[in-house]
Amino acid sequence: MPRRASKRALNSLRTPNRGKPRQHARSTVTVRKTSFVGCQKSMKNRFRLLYRGERGTFFCFDKLTGKRTSLHTKDRDAAEQVVLAKNQALRQPVLNLQIAKAYLSGTDSGVATRTWQGALDALIETKHGSTKERWIRAAKDKALDDLCCQTIIETQAEHLLQALKAGTVSTNVHLRKLHNFCLAMNWLPWPIIPKRLWPEVRYKEKRAITREEHLAIIAREPNSERKAFYQLAWHLGASQSDLAFLEAENVDWQNHVISYRRMKTGTMAIMRLDEEMEEILKDLPGNGPLFPYLRTVRSGDRATEFKQRCEGLGIKGVTLHSYRYAWAERAKAAGYPERYAQVNLGHNSKAMTRAYSRKAEVEMPSLSEWERQHKVFAKGKAESVV
Repeated sequence: MPRRASKRALNSLRTPNRGKPRQHARSTVTVRKTSFVGCQKSMKNRFRLLYRGERGTFFCFDKLTGKRTSLHTKDRDAAEQVVLAKNQALRQPVLNLQIAKAYLSGTDSGVATRTWQGALDALIETKHGSTKERWIRAAKDKALDDLCCQTIIETQAEHLLQALKAGTVSTNVHLRKLHNFCLAMNWLPWPIIPKRLWPEVRYKEKRAITREEHLAIIAREPNSERKAFYQLAWHLGASQSDLAFLEAENVDWQNHVISYRRMKTGTMAIMRLDEEMEEILKDLPGNGPLFPYLRTVRSGDRATEFKQRCEGLGIKGVTLHSYRYAWAERAKAAGYPERYAQVNLGHNSKAMTRAYSRKAEVEMPSLSEWERQHKVFAKGKAESVV
């Protein structure tokens, strides 16, 4: 064997043939590529890309409905990504939710485990006083039992609608507020039910208590504290909680004024005393709480006691809050200026932006005085016409 040929044979044994692995690698890639394309063709995509030459924009065509939707882009790569995402979303809905949770967990670690019960507890902690008590009662609503154990991010619109259907007006009001609270806290990426599609809240018709009904209740009430409570409710138009927590220090006998800060809003309510109101207040304690017993009773119990009085007299459709409606209706009928009414009821208004002092001199008349003046004026006007 020649010497040169022997060297070539020896080198061929030492170094592997590089051509064959390359050839093998090429064949492997080719097989994989062919397999992928074949798989892609075998799966029927619902959406495909369309191009409108005259407009230069891309559209997404839905084979199921036959509708075309503009992708609002002239970039082919961007349009292909959108169509690809639409097709993938149909193939793997469960995986999509997991991917969404993974992305949202980057900014909120509790998004995957936070339930409606946890959100409800967080909302209750932001409330105080009687408002907090109302939310605690609302949390016990049986219509919310199935919803409370669900994860917020996995909740569908039908879950909320099912709770609304099983509940009452209170369920609608509180669930809507809870939903908005979750949106404000960024615990929901978007509304589950759009604002306009929430079922309409339909309250029961509320009415004011009439003078005749009020006098009948007063005449039949044997308890002096409750009797004075109902009488001041008629004259002040205060809410039952504000009225029950009045103290002797709220009465300024020198300037004939009674004032208090509303528990609900913190605004100041100021009213001038007339002779009837002063006679009622003189029979109440001169120091400390004006209603020592009713102050300790829950608002629901005070409402129940009043309801029992009404049922005994055959009076229907009124509550303790009906005294507040009655005061407002009396003020309107007597032509009482709205700015005075807002100050008396403790509503937010331009007049309330001024700094009121409890010892300040109040020029506005009481509603009872205004009603008497209105009657005298109306009577004199009628006589002059005759």
